[in-house]
Formats: sequence, C-alpha cells, structure tokens
Amino acid sequence: MKRILSRDFLALILSVAVVGLGLGATLPLTALALTQAGYGSDIVGLMTAMQAGGGLAVAPFASRVAARWGARETIVVTVLVAALATIAMQFTLSLWLWAVLRVLFGAALMLLFTIGEAWVTQLADDTTRGRVVAIYATNFTLFQMMGPVLVSAIGGLPSMRFAICGAIFLLALPALASIRGTPQSLASDEGESEHGDWRQVLPRMPALVIGTGFFALFDTLALSLMPLFAMSHGVAESVGVLFASAILFGDTTMQFPIGWLADRIGRAKVHAGAGVVVALLLPFLPWAVAYPWLCWPLLFVIGAAAGSVYTLSIVACGERFRGPSLVSATAIVGTSWSAASFGGPIVAGTLMQRVGADALIGVLTAAACAFLVAVWWERRVAR
Repeated sequence: MKRILSRDFLALILSVAVVGLGLGATLPLTALALTQAGYGSDIVGLMTAMQAGGGLAVAPFASRVAARWGARETIVVTVLVAALATIAMQFTLSLWLWAVLRVLFGAALMLLFTIGEAWVTQLADDTTRGRVVAIYATNFTLFQMMGPVLVSAIGGLPSMRFAICGAIFLLALPALASIRGTPQSLASDEGESEHGDWRQVLPRMPALVIGTGFFALFDTLALSLMPLFAMSHGVAESVGVLFASAILFGDTTMQFPIGWLADRIGRAKVHAGAGVVVALLLPFLPWAVAYPWLCWPLLFVIGAAAGSVYTLSIVACGERFRGPSLVSATAIVGTSWSAASFGGPIVAGTLMQRVGADALIGVLTAAACAFLVAVWWERRVAR
C-alpha cells in the first residue's frame, strides 16, 4: 500500500474530493432554487437531466481526449469549466441559460471522473484494488456528503450561493498542480488497440454498466429529489435536505470496510449482496419516514449498499481491463451514468408530479432489481 499511496495518488483523490463537495452542493442548491422560484419537481428533474446530457455527449470521446491532451491537463480544464458554469448561474434566472450551463457542467465532470477513475484503478494491483478504489470513493463521497450541509448553511444567501459553490471547485487546482505525471498506459498499452474498441469492451461488462446506471440514478435523485420526497411526508425543508447527507454518510463510512470484504471473500459476492440489500430495504422508506429512529439508520444502510454497487463496478473494471481498454470501459461506465442521470430525473420528476412523491422510491427499487437481473444474466452466460 505504501507504493500505491504516493503523493500523486493523494493529490488526485483530494482534488476529486473537492469537486465532490461542489457537486454535492450544486445539485440540491439547483433543486432548492427552482422550487423557491415556483417550479415543480418535473422542471427540477429536467434541469438535473441537462447535466447528465452534457456527460452523455462527451463520454464516447474520453479515451481520445486523455490520450491527446494528457490526464492532468484535461482534469484541470474540466475543473475550470465546472467552476465558471456554476458561478454563471448566479447572474441569470433564465431556464434556457441554466440548461446550457448545466450541460457544460455535466460534460466537464464526465471527463474528470472518467479519466480520474481509470487513473486510480491502474494504481492498484488485484490484491488491493477493492481498498484503493474504496479510499478514492470514500474521499469523494465524504466531501459530496458535505454538499447538502453547505446548502443548508448558504440557502438563505440568494445573492451569493451559486458563486460560493463555483468557487469551491477552484480549490482543487493546487492539488492538481502538485501532480508530477500520469500513467503512460492511459495513452498506450501493448496488445491493445490505440484507444480501446468499445465494441469489444462492452460485451464483457453488462452488470457493471447496469450497476453504474443504478447508482447514477440513485445518487442524482438522492441529491435532487430526495429532499422533495421528505418534504412531501411533512419533513421540514432544512431537515429534508439532510436526507441526502444521511445516504451519503452511509456511502462514505462503509466503502473501505466493504472494499476490504470484497478483497477477502470475492468482489462478485459482495457486489450482488449490496444490490439485494438495496432492493429489499428501499420499499420500507416511505413508511419509515414517520419514525426518525428508524428512518436515519435505514438511509445510512441503503446509502452504504448503493455506494458499494458503484465502487465494486469500478473495481471490476480494473480487474478486467488495462490501458486504453480500461479508459474505454470507464467511458462506457460514464455513458451509463450519464444516460441514467439524464433519463431518470425526467421520469422520476414527472411521476412524482403526477402520481405522488413515493414514485421516487418505485423508480429506485426498479433500478436496483434491474442490476440484480444483470448480475444473474452475466453469471449465466459465464457458465
């Protein structure tokens, strides 16, 4: 582990973690600002989807961008774009302009996370990958968890709140500047095609694609629509925002123990088990909201299990792929993330508007079950 936990690795996870804080604040802040302006959950879902649309547009090009411009240089540019797009939201109330800014924001973050995750997985070997990726995920989620807390603190400052969130992204730049280099294998690898053919990569990772899509949906809806779900059950606005923090707290604190368990007993078993936990517990949430002593622990456990589905999907990418194929696999994972984040909020927001707030839980449960079906199918084909 000493070799892996180098200065570059620490700088990388710190910079991505700071981005997590900005992301964790920007999503619920956008939802809160739109709600305060009189818009419904359907518009909130649509605006959230714009961010995912930007990511979906650039994900197929992530491998080529990394090879062409370099991993560190690309990440620096994406941080600047994310910061400026968020700050610009402070100076306009036009939904059309907000949509454009969210598209730019999503495109920047997709490149950042695709390249960053491929980079991290190549720093580990097969015996430690679960723990190394868990360290990366834990740091990111720890900061992302603080985002809704920040929104709760600055929500009453309408003249400054988006500017504050945008400035947070800039704090990642000093850590990025300290990175000395990036793995050459992100740009080239013997025995692989120049950029990794996605048509050869995709058939080897169906459960990873669906698992990522599930968590993308879960993460996006938890940050943007979960507070609205809580408020529909009589929870105060300031407390409803913290539902997302409780979920992210479970995700944050349990990723390293679950990564250690995956390294010990096998990733596939833990991966499937996490999906089962989410699918079984989610339907109890609408009932548990009335009992705080039960609701908060339930949110914690669901968040831990859901986060593990994603973390172990990234671990599996590192196990199965190398070099440009790994970047392509990570880009496919990113495409799945963006597709789920794009369509999910639109569907969930519309259903919540027409059917009721509990439709959010139905959408998330269906996505968890889809992941379990994909795991079953992958195992069946492998026999």
